[in-house]
Amino acid sequence: MPEANGPVTFLNKTYDEAVALLVETRNYLAYGGVKERGDLDPVDGLHFSLETLRLTAILTELMAWLLVQKAVFAGEITRKAAAHPPYRLAGHAVCVAEGAGVERLPAGVQRLLERARRLYTRVDRLDGMLNGQPIMST
Repeated sequence: MPEANGPVTFLNKTYDEAVALLVETRNYLAYGGVKERGDLDPVDGLHFSLETLRLTAILTELMAWLLVQKAVFAGEITRKAAAHPPYRLAGHAVCVAEGAGVERLPAGVQRLLERARRLYTRVDRLDGMLNGQPIMST
């Protein structure tokens, strides 16, 4: 039985990390990011909007994948069903890309993006391992 708890514990910790990042992102965008975005020139403001959309996409992909994995461990869907494309981690090209001008954005959004990308990369490796794909370094 301890072996069964290992993946579930790891998954729960990853899920908790993703939720914490989601809440932190929400708070940043609702409060701190509003003022910071208003202080940017129009071009950097556009980059801010683009990168916060990218951040939202990363978090959406992560949460969707993690919820599918929780459903697998809860016996709600099979591992085989979870291996189908609609349940796999998607959006790789968008989620790992680094936009132009990010270095000119406020430090808060830069930090959130970096943490989200690192978490996405870890989950992407997990998705590949669970589905028998070779792990590519990024």
